Amino acid sequence: MVAYRIDRHSGVATYVQIVQQTKQALRLGLLRPGDRLPTAREVVEATAINPNTVLKAYRELEREGLVEARRGLGTFVRRSLGATPADDSPLRAGLGAWAAEARAAGLDREDVAALFAAVLDEAFPTPDGPSVHPVHPDHPSSPSSPDSPSNPSNPSSKPALQGGDPS
Repeated sequence: MVAYRIDRHSGVATYVQIVQQTKQALRLGLLRPGDRLPTAREVVEATAINPNTVLKAYRELEREGLVEARRGLGTFVRRSLGATPADDSPLRAGLGAWAAEARAAGLDREDVAALFAAVLDEAFPTPDGPSVHPVHPDHPSSPSSPDSPSNPSNPSSKPALQGGDPS
């Protein structure tokens, strides 16, 4: 069963945090089809949030076809998301090594999250553009800059942090 963690200082609506954490649990295989989500009462007791907030999150998940409410029984997972590698996969091990290297380089959690989000935006572009504010075109870290590490035409470019064996 998933245990929700609410960050009241994140600026993200509480119900959105519940939706995001549920989706993450689905992607990681922590929740599988048929699993029951905690009841609204259980979430309220664990997080001290309004029950209507939990119900709003569950309705959003139901609208997306991820869960279904069964009257008198609870809310159950209908389908999982993605194909996230298992805990013992080389991809996860490489990412773990990269995170350890980032920590050793002095980056904190927020720095790592920002760096990972930037790389993710470059590797998986969306039609709406990047999820973070664009960097000024004259800035060396800008994707449009010829000196940018992400510029494929720059043969001397290397990522700032390299983790694990790339093979």
